[in-house]
Order: sequence, then C-alpha cells, then structure tokens
Amino acid sequence: MKALPIGKIDPEILERLLLRYTRKDERVVIGAGIGEDAAVIDMGPILLVAKTDPITHAASEIGRYAVYINANDIAAMGGTPKWYLATILMPNGSSAEDISLIFSQLSRTCEEIGVVYCGGHTEVTTSVNHPVVVGQML
Repeated sequence: MKALPIGKIDPEILERLLLRYTRKDERVVIGAGIGEDAAVIDMGPILLVAKTDPITHAASEIGRYAVYINANDIAAMGGTPKWYLATILMPNGSSAEDISLIFSQLSRTCEEIGVVYCGGHTEVTTSVNHPVVVGQML
C-alpha cells in the first residue's frame, strides 16, 4: 500500500471517499464536496452554516489561527460567524500554562470578532507531538 504524502488528501481520493461515506439529506443545502468551505443546513426559518478545521502546524498563535481559519470559511459561504467550539490536543509534558495560553488566544480572538467561545474538549495525549486545535464554527 502506497503511503499518502503529508498535507491535504488528493482530490480524486477524497471525492471517492465522500461519495462512498457521506449521506444526502433534504435539509443539507450544501454538504460535503471538493472545494466546499462549509456545510449549509436548512433549519427552517434560518440556514445554519457549519465549519470545522484543524490547525496542526502553528506554534505561538495556534488559538488565533484556529478561530480565524474557521470564521473565514463561514464568511466565505455568506454566513456570519457566531459560535465557536475547540478540541485542543496537547502533547505529553504540556503544562497548565501551555493550555491556558491557547485558551486565552481562542477567547481573545473570539471576542475581537464578536464570536462566542462556547465549548469543546481538551486533553493531553501521546497521539500528538505538538499542540493541535480543531475548531468548529457555527
């Protein structure tokens, strides 16, 4: 089996995976697809725009990047970023201060752009070698 290169998955491979494993739903106006920045879901009187994106290689400003990358993709779909959740994965040996720095970056950046940082998940794991923040913006 050939190993995939580091980075985004080849669009042809991704397209096959999306066709095979994602489902259609009448309320999903825009769903999973190559080049789609976010999903758009019909909630009745409003449309919900939802986005998730990881930050894997930013060191000093990972929290800031995590918010802005997700907010930008919501805006690119015509939505207004409102609510943000983050999964923070920290490497073994991380301190409470390391995690606090990321929380403060997330909170400050959300405040700057008028978004509510409203939840997520945080853990220290041997599965990562450096901090990873996976954001979800609604």
